[in-house]
Amino acid sequence: MKTHGAGIFATRLARPRVALRAVAVFEALKGLVVLLAATGMLSLIHKDLHDVAARLVEHAHLNPASKYPRIFVDAAAHWQNAHLALLALGAAAYSLVRFVEAYGLFHERAWAEVLAAMGGSIYVPFEVIELVRRPSWIGSAVFALNVAIVAVMVTVLWQRRKSSPADSA
Repeated sequence: MKTHGAGIFATRLARPRVALRAVAVFEALKGLVVLLAATGMLSLIHKDLHDVAARLVEHAHLNPASKYPRIFVDAAAHWQNAHLALLALGAAAYSLVRFVEAYGLFHERAWAEVLAAMGGSIYVPFEVIELVRRPSWIGSAVFALNVAIVAVMVTVLWQRRKSSPADSA
């Protein structure tokens, strides 16, 4: 009978571990995407951003004289290399936080679980506001994914608290 109970306990522990590792991979992917974007921004330093923006608008077959493409091209003309460098630095810092969080989650560290739960829950009110203002299937999917991640993290933290050796004494 003890073996059966241990098997159920091991199965219960395995499910959150798989979910936790899935969240870790997702966080690492977010960090990678932002790091690639930062690298792309750095590649634009010392380039004529007005020209790059105009070519992007042309490549997308947009009318450069229409309102939004014109705003984009004009904004690019006013960007300076220092702005790009700061933006790339911020993106690199964000990536570093995501990679550290992913490492901690993969190795089941409590600090990473708290960070993921708090970080995910910060976005929920903004996502709700966005869904109310402009409902879309992409917004709904992002909201659902974020709520699922927060739920996983809260569940893992709850289980950690319940199985804490300090509580059993």
